[in-house]
Amino acid sequence: MSRKSIEALASGHYWAVPHAPSPLDGSNGHDEVFPGADCVSDGKWVSFYKDGQEVWACNAVYAAAHFDFSAVPNAGASTAG
Repeated sequence: MSRKSIEALASGHYWAVPHAPSPLDGSNGHDEVFPGADCVSDGKWVSFYKDGQEVWACNAVYAAAHFDFSAVPNAGASTAG
């Protein structure tokens, strides 16, 4: 069986929404991001923010596999400082 390759989330500012939770997920940090959060990726690590405060972080491959992202144009200094 071949495994699907997942690429790391590219550097940038995004709006992140967790995929639908599975009963097997348990406590994995996604609830801090639900229903959505601003996030910043450097291509290796992704930090998630609500009200300007970091609420969770994970590596960029995990993020790409477990969240949906929409690019935030002109994100400037609105989330991370």
